[in-house]
Amino acid sequence: MAPRTNDEEAGGRSARTAGSGTPPPGSEPAPRPESGTPPDERRGEAGAEERVAAVRRVGVAGRRWRAARLAGPAVLLAVALTGGAIAVGAVRDGRTAPAAASGAVDPGVLGGGNLDAAVAALQTHLRSQPRDHAGWATLGLAYVEQARTQGDPARYPQAEKALKRSLALAPGNDQALAGRAALAAARHDFADALTYADRALRQNPYGERALCSRIDALVELGRYGEASRAAGTADERRPGVPVFTRYAYVRELRGDVPAARRVLRQALDAAASPGDVAYVAAQLGQLAWNQGQYASALGYYSRALAADDTYLPALEGRGRAQAASGHRDEAIRGLRAVVARYPLPGPLVALGELYEARGAAGDKARAREQYALVDAWTALARANGVDADLDTALAAADHGDKASALRAARAEWARRHTVHTADALAWALHVNGHDEEALPLARRATATGYRNAAFLHHRGVIELATGHTADGRASLRAALRLNPGFSPLGAARARKALEAAK
Repeated sequence: MAPRTNDEEAGGRSARTAGSGTPPPGSEPAPRPESGTPPDERRGEAGAEERVAAVRRVGVAGRRWRAARLAGPAVLLAVALTGGAIAVGAVRDGRTAPAAASGAVDPGVLGGGNLDAAVAALQTHLRSQPRDHAGWATLGLAYVEQARTQGDPARYPQAEKALKRSLALAPGNDQALAGRAALAAARHDFADALTYADRALRQNPYGERALCSRIDALVELGRYGEASRAAGTADERRPGVPVFTRYAYVRELRGDVPAARRVLRQALDAAASPGDVAYVAAQLGQLAWNQGQYASALGYYSRALAADDTYLPALEGRGRAQAASGHRDEAIRGLRAVVARYPLPGPLVALGELYEARGAAGDKARAREQYALVDAWTALARANGVDADLDTALAAADHGDKASALRAARAEWARRHTVHTADALAWALHVNGHDEEALPLARRATATGYRNAAFLHHRGVIELATGHTADGRASLRAALRLNPGFSPLGAARARKALEAAK
């Protein structure tokens, strides 16, 4: 499935290769946010203290993750040197693709310990063969994957430098252009991602990575019809797990859940490596959770974690499904473990809301800590070139500065018109009292047929606020019928609003 746009990861991992003692080739110090940067004046002194503590905790999380990686057993990666070029293929299970193969790279394919070994091998090779343009392209892409899978946005500037080096050595080479597309998408610059993917495909129409990046970019730009055609083209040229999962997501966005499920099951049957199994099973879990099928979702997440017990989307998804199934304390324990290693907006907000819903002694303070960490993640992400406006809008609308949420949502909407940006802007407008402006956007968010209970909840509340009582009640009932546990706080608020509208 196409990567979710609010799944970028942040942390404090060093820009140096673990244990190398020298900077990797292509690296340079990344800008870091100052821990004492004051928040909005309206948050006051207590808010400033929370932000400082949050930034410090992000650094601690990164150090804890790095220490765990160093303590684990070293995994040697077979590195193929073919004609001076170095290629990293299905590194999750130790196998290497031929140098000519351009395998699409997803979190489930290049995550895990072997990625670090691949990076170390590439760095060593490039010290002795600094004019290997293919090696620089592969290193750049590996840095992108480290940023996405290990909570290290400082890798993005390193990736950019390595990819530029590849293009300087071999202008127009499709490997580096595809890498630039992946980097742009990881930074949420989807217009650039599309441009680079198209350039790569002009050089190599069968490049799987570029074909997949093109689908991703079109989806995240809201050009769903074109994305569907791009998925069909990719399926004709390079059928396989990366293309199947993207095709499924396009079908889901257009409301065809049975087709999405069927394609994902076919992809799971075709998955050969543990990384592919974890990736596809987690997408099936997410699809089931979106439909309120919690037992099925938990089954798929278990299958994903059996293949890779560190796979973040499965760990986060399991926590959400546990919470929706009524196992709140178990969900809290699981999500605490997730955010200790990966302090990302999605799981941070989910954990904060679980604390609020539980309401035990100290839970309010614990919830505030999670929401403050979202600000810390945003600062780190932006310092490394990531557009974080969608994440900011979604978190701040309910748990932060409402004016900032609206500014961020408007900025994101100006860049791209998707169901997700329409929903975020509609909700930010609502919490700021602009319901008439919000209504058409809330309806646009559900117009493609995409089945999302949070979108329906937002639409229902806005419809009630604008006097469309019958429509509002229908939207709220649809949200609760589709996924009655879609949010620890949102579902309760939806029930309350529905009761009040009788």
